[in-house]
Amino acid sequence: MSDNPEPLSPMQRIWWIVGMIPSGTITSYGKVADMAGLPGRARYVSRALKLAPTELSLPWHRVVNAQGKIAFAADTAPFREQTQLLRSEGVMVNQGKINRSEYEWHPDIATLVLGMPF
Repeated sequence: MSDNPEPLSPMQRIWWIVGMIPSGTITSYGKVADMAGLPGRARYVSRALKLAPTELSLPWHRVVNAQGKIAFAADTAPFREQTQLLRSEGVMVNQGKINRSEYEWHPDIATLVLGMPF
């Protein structure tokens, strides 16, 4: 019998990383995929967030597309919700766009190595 815990699934790795994104910062679907060991799987990150159990209370609103834009269609309820959540954390959102150079999350190596269980 092994004492090793079960490895995390790809979705669980995504959820773990999204849960680490600090308030007031953003990152892209692609960067989450890269950190989860799933390069090129940005769309899978979107799917994983859509399927995440609500009890995880993930800060899904901190994930945007590679151009720093909210991925939802403008003037939809999810677009407005994401905009409001980001603004409540001090992130400037201008017509659905965020300045990535100002708000991008740049975890240090210790955060990545010590903070992730995979």
